[in-house]
Amino acid sequence: MMCQKQRYLVGLLLIGCLSQEPGPAFLFAQSQPARRPPIELVDPFLGVDNGGNTTPAAGVPFGFVRICADTLDQTTSGYNSAAEIVGFSHTHVSGTGGASKYGNFQVTPIVGKMRLSELSSQKSEERASPGYYMVKLSKSGIIAELTATRLAGMHRYTFPVADQAHLLIDVSSLIKTSVEQLIQHRQKPVDCQVRIIAPNRIEGTGHFVGGWNPAPYTLHFAAEVDPKPVRWGTWIDGAISPQSKSAHGERVGSYFTFESRKRTRVHLKVGISFISTKKASTNLDQEIPDWNFERIRSKAERLWTESLSRIQVYGGTDSQRQLFYSCLFRAHYMPHDLTGENMWWTSDEPHYEDFYCLWDTFRTLNPLLTVVEPERERDMIRSLIDTYLHTGWMPDARIAGTNGMTQGGSNSDVVIADAAIKGLSGFDYVKAYEAMAKNAEVDSPRPLHEGRELGDYLRLGYISMPTVKLRDLPASGVPASANEYKHPGYQALRNTRSASRTMEYAYNDFCVAQMAWVLGRKADQQKYLRRSRNWTNLWDEQTRSIRPRFADGRWLTPFSPIHNYPDEEYDFWDAPFYEGNGWQYTTYVPHDVQGLIKRFGGREKFVTWLDEFFEKGVYNPGNEPDFMAPYLYIHAGRPDRTADRVREILSTRYATGRAGLPGNDDAGAMSAWYIWGAIGLYPNAGQDYYYIGSPIFPRVALSLGDNKTFTIDAQETSSSNRYVQSVTLNGRSLTRPWLRHSEIARGGHLVLTMGSTPSPWGRENPPFSLSLVDKNWGTSH
Repeated sequence: MMCQKQRYLVGLLLIGCLSQEPGPAFLFAQSQPARRPPIELVDPFLGVDNGGNTTPAAGVPFGFVRICADTLDQTTSGYNSAAEIVGFSHTHVSGTGGASKYGNFQVTPIVGKMRLSELSSQKSEERASPGYYMVKLSKSGIIAELTATRLAGMHRYTFPVADQAHLLIDVSSLIKTSVEQLIQHRQKPVDCQVRIIAPNRIEGTGHFVGGWNPAPYTLHFAAEVDPKPVRWGTWIDGAISPQSKSAHGERVGSYFTFESRKRTRVHLKVGISFISTKKASTNLDQEIPDWNFERIRSKAERLWTESLSRIQVYGGTDSQRQLFYSCLFRAHYMPHDLTGENMWWTSDEPHYEDFYCLWDTFRTLNPLLTVVEPERERDMIRSLIDTYLHTGWMPDARIAGTNGMTQGGSNSDVVIADAAIKGLSGFDYVKAYEAMAKNAEVDSPRPLHEGRELGDYLRLGYISMPTVKLRDLPASGVPASANEYKHPGYQALRNTRSASRTMEYAYNDFCVAQMAWVLGRKADQQKYLRRSRNWTNLWDEQTRSIRPRFADGRWLTPFSPIHNYPDEEYDFWDAPFYEGNGWQYTTYVPHDVQGLIKRFGGREKFVTWLDEFFEKGVYNPGNEPDFMAPYLYIHAGRPDRTADRVREILSTRYATGRAGLPGNDDAGAMSAWYIWGAIGLYPNAGQDYYYIGSPIFPRVALSLGDNKTFTIDAQETSSSNRYVQSVTLNGRSLTRPWLRHSEIARGGHLVLTMGSTPSPWGRENPPFSLSLVDKNWGTSH
């Protein structure tokens, strides 16, 4: 009998005779059952529980309108599996932490007496698929179905036989998280209006403040129902006004009443706009011109099928394939494509909002889009540059028209460097560099919201510890306005998150150097490369860790490198490390891992430290600062240890089902980490190479556009056969454990021979590090 490897080689020979391209369908036809299309494998409920904070909303890839059930006891997405449903609103974020945003224009179907209270209901028969959500409300027996386009949503309600059936529309609705410490940051309506234009058509406007980014925003809508209602009216502050044609106040809405002496089906369609009610009406009429619910749903499914088909995986278990495509679905949620909806300035550029936050997505999501959705990533970058041109700064975080809280560095720099060094075209490199250089050179007047805090960083080479704490200020909370930033108390507190921001600024500087090299600005490149070594100024030999220090050079004492912040002494925004500890941020030297290894005393000692880092439980797979840590073993010549760590995380910390993510999905960043690990590659964002890992699928095909495909074959892979034994790229032996982007982008065939024991493969020729420049990296560094 032929062994598995022999059968595989014979299969490859047959493919070579029949076609010049790898043939995944042929290769697996003999051993695989009929494959379900990716859209059938997606579970939109992935991550709604266990702190994933996702939403099963109906929408299209990167669409703004996302219709979903809002529940009692809300998470940031508005959805809680264990809580009763109170209605269905049109705008949601997904996977975010902290305070929430949106939850606008909530629709609640009820039967019986018209009322504005006791509206919640338990649910049954709940299900969702890409572009569709359905639930039965147990209390009333009403069946709700939802679908959407980019800027409009469509509802279909099937009412049981009842005395009366009603649709309530709450113009002032918002998501309000139940976490006690976030109550002060809750959203609230400040001024809302609704107008009945015709018996079956209404429009309105909501003005809101608060939430994750407390700046005010205004949103408009237009809505129409079918069939024509028998009664209609408005309500304000809980008082119903039958036949009233308008209402204006803090809490307002409208209602429609329908005959329901037999089983009744009612359709509602709603258009949304940041610009005006007229534009909302236009969006409604253009995107949903008729009442064909199935046509709108089918269009959404076609868009999802196109996006999900960019990566084809073969083999693996049913659960692995379902989890993979559910994560790929999650990676197409945010930011939201609001092209044509830019009410903040006049521009013909693509416009995206809700970069919530680049601190999360630059590591995994944006590099993924550069590979499989390059046109989308290009447009996002154009929007970032356009935001700089009209506001003065590129955002690190932005939502609803205003730059939000900057968690660390100016990480738009990483997003742009990642695209530019990989040759993504279609955006203005010179203007992009101008924006990046401003981040690096101009001290921001509002560093918590945009740009960087450069005083100590440029003077000392690190950000020093502040001498006061946030809770010591006369007024609690972080500053928002320019005047609040001028408060004497805050001026003493400027150097917040001193250690973690030093680490991020150092890498941001490296990314500016990358862009300078692309543009041929050698003097700038050398300047920012020198500044990118600033991370070494916080290296403490005694604790073998990044350690905060004061302006006079003193180290923070007492100090434990595994103590997590925030804690009882420090808030999120003034702790020396943002959402982490000294060991975790020690792993964040993406441009100089060899320099880090040298400080540990060499490869073996670094591997021992990394093992301790994981085995002591310091590593946190649910938070972004740790994302790259498992791949650092590759720099020390131990790709087998990367395989061990990544495989363990994929199999034990991710799962199918509602509790399947290890932490906040953070706009797809957590899901994208799984995608990279599962296909056996991982990006060092801001640089042009990918680590070669340990694929869990025997074959992966990346569709790159222009009829180009990059295929990864790892036929012998399994839970035990996790170690790479040898590699060929387009038929030639590859001994290095990394690929350059160009080797993927032009299409090709990567073959990994897998085995059950570690091998010598990949132990030499590590990826680029600033402290280890070799011939493979030419003169670019």
